[in-house]
Amino acid sequence: MAITAQLVKELRQKTGAGMMDCKKALTETDGDMDKAVDLLREKGIAKAAKKADRIAAEGSTIIKADGNAAVILEVNSETDFVAKNEGFKELLSTLADHLIASKPSTLEDALASKMSNGSTVEEYITSAMARIGEKLTLRRFELLTKDDNSAFGAYLHMGGRIGVLSVVSGTTDEDLAKDIAMHVAAVNPRYISRDQVSEEEANHEREILTQQALQEGKPENIVAKMVEGRLNKFFEEICLLDQPFVKNPDEKVKKVLGNAKVETFVRYEVGEGIEKRQDNFAEEVMSQVKK
Repeated sequence: MAITAQLVKELRQKTGAGMMDCKKALTETDGDMDKAVDLLREKGIAKAAKKADRIAAEGSTIIKADGNAAVILEVNSETDFVAKNEGFKELLSTLADHLIASKPSTLEDALASKMSNGSTVEEYITSAMARIGEKLTLRRFELLTKDDNSAFGAYLHMGGRIGVLSVVSGTTDEDLAKDIAMHVAAVNPRYISRDQVSEEEANHEREILTQQALQEGKPENIVAKMVEGRLNKFFEEICLLDQPFVKNPDEKVKKVLGNAKVETFVRYEVGEGIEKRQDNFAEEVMSQVKK
């Protein structure tokens, strides 16, 4: 039987499952709508798909390295409780191994890539949703590489609430690279060095600081010198190398590095930028009591 777009649309409306899942189910059941619904339910896909409108802003990050390749990724769940579940941790570990091996260039490529069991990453996550009982989302990942004379630094804070992966060249000292990652987790710099700050951003900050100084009634002949001093403080706040090292504030990060160089870092904080649902459990309970 020909599987028409109308049949696929109808099955999607009945189950909330994805287009490809619906088409596959209809093909397997020779277009029998009821059997296709049952098939999706049996696979847990229909149940999982209905979770799609829920907000997943909890979860965890994970970092894995294999030789000169490493990956950092974030998977979101609906609750912190599930993020501590062994099944969830296994999901993260499996995804990390797959991403290092397959090296997809985009999130879309990652979700469509085939895993060793024959399913796509998206299908694998959907299956996990059915088992775990919450919406799960592979939100983002980054693959980094290094050479033999460099080191990866991996640091997870609060069991993965914040994850940082750094690449430090000119050394194979993984402890130093990890210290840099830990500093980034704690201080959250936006740049490695001040030469990465655009001239536009620096000039914008310089203008704000100049107006502040003038409004404070400072003489114009000393405003310029004051502004440059305050601009240095601004760079300390946003540039890794200019910051006091978190483990020894008497030294700047660039001194701690010595001859080593921070090539890059990636910092993920779980749920950052996601608008979280605010639940009022007292009101929810009372609404149930009144029914």
